[in-house]
Amino acid sequence: MKKLNIGIILGSTRQGRVSPQVGKWVKEIAQQHEDVNYEILDIVDYNLPFLGTGTGKERGIIAWKTKLSSMDGFVFIVQEYNHSITGALKNALDSAYEEWNNKAAGIVSYGSTGGARAAEHLRGILGELSVATVSAHPTLSIFTDFTKSKVFKPADFHTNYVAKMLDQILLWSRALKTVRKS
Repeated sequence: MKKLNIGIILGSTRQGRVSPQVGKWVKEIAQQHEDVNYEILDIVDYNLPFLGTGTGKERGIIAWKTKLSSMDGFVFIVQEYNHSITGALKNALDSAYEEWNNKAAGIVSYGSTGGARAAEHLRGILGELSVATVSAHPTLSIFTDFTKSKVFKPADFHTNYVAKMLDQILLWSRALKTVRKS
């Protein structure tokens, strides 16, 4: 079977964000699976217009949809702002539809409560996009897994949770790939 392609989506576009640090850490753990291609997808790179403000044919939207189409599954790096996901992530989710369908996803969240409330909001959105979310869900505390909320220093035990989540994503991504082919 052809290698799976899994996108690690950075869910924040704010200045000073720490999602690139978390995404890099997840990718380092993920690369222990040699039969999978992992790629960090930074929504900043796509310059997506707010849904409904453009034609839908902007270069960024076309590139975003093309990239999503090439993926078999996703890991969302989600930070909690005001008990939910960022507006930029919601816009990125809404900027595509069929490109998300029948794929698997895991969530790595962080915030004052480990980002749990944002992750739950994201699960509902992903369900509507026909994305199957896995149950393993690493949660990181902004108080204990980050220094001064800026430098990511995860506790060692998180590595096992990320590995478990990745195993589940790969299992579901392989299964859903057959669904997409039928």
